[in-house]
Amino acid sequence: MFKNPWCGLYSVQRFGTPLLPDRNIPRGCRSVGRAQSGAVSTPPDPAVLYPDVAACGGLAAALRAAADGRLDSVLAASPDSASMTYAVVASTLPHREPLRISAGTYERRWSIRGEEAFQGLCLIDGDTDDLAQVARAARAWHDGDALDDIRRAAPFAHPTGRFEVPDLDPVRLVEAEWQGMLLEAGELEYSWREQYQALVEAAYAEPALRALYPFTSHWALRFSSTTRPSLTFGSPCLSAGGDGTYGVGTGFITPNLGVFTTAAEAAALAVRHLPTGFGPVTLGRPLEP
Repeated sequence: MFKNPWCGLYSVQRFGTPLLPDRNIPRGCRSVGRAQSGAVSTPPDPAVLYPDVAACGGLAAALRAAADGRLDSVLAASPDSASMTYAVVASTLPHREPLRISAGTYERRWSIRGEEAFQGLCLIDGDTDDLAQVARAARAWHDGDALDDIRRAAPFAHPTGRFEVPDLDPVRLVEAEWQGMLLEAGELEYSWREQYQALVEAAYAEPALRALYPFTSHWALRFSSTTRPSLTFGSPCLSAGGDGTYGVGTGFITPNLGVFTTAAEAAALAVRHLPTGFGPVTLGRPLEP
């Protein structure tokens, strides 16, 4: 079964902040597939944007051609319904999902997304107009190369900060998610990046919060006593306000537990409001099909 990468936007109004995009949008989807002007328009025929792909008969075949033989023995495929714009490349590592490769709708670019299998979380992403680089990233993903080595092979590839945990150790899954969140907070390109980054760093500095599994809901920072895919709710929520304040609430809409001028104060209050016996973190149950 082929799954197209999700490139939707989801926005909510948080206290004192403008409407914001959801953090789970893949990096490549933020730039690939949108008209440059931002206006809604009819996309060009894929064969116009990608005549070389059309000449090969599809994206999977074009990847093989761009790889100069390096993908000849690798399982790469495209669905009949989207052969020009979508392909997957399998990995030899069982804890990696196939690398997903998508073509831009309005401009000639390709995005990649490589996920770990248990939680479905992104380990590496990126976008480029160089199909040969995409082919190199695909081969490295297939071969089980380390994430940093994939980036060295294909510089557009962007490790998300999460590291791989093949044995599904909950403690290491917690730390991997924190590392991904810390990296993302420092890379945001929004005016409120500094406040949000300070919030994440302050929460990570609190041992009681650092031991829990972090996640966000509409950019409010929350904590779970189980990993994905089945999160356990019940912790306080931390939010960074557009006015420079930091809120703590029982939900992500209203900071009903307190508003502070520093992220450290907000994180300390969140610790005091953790439910009794909340943790240690255990592995989340797989979702029902």
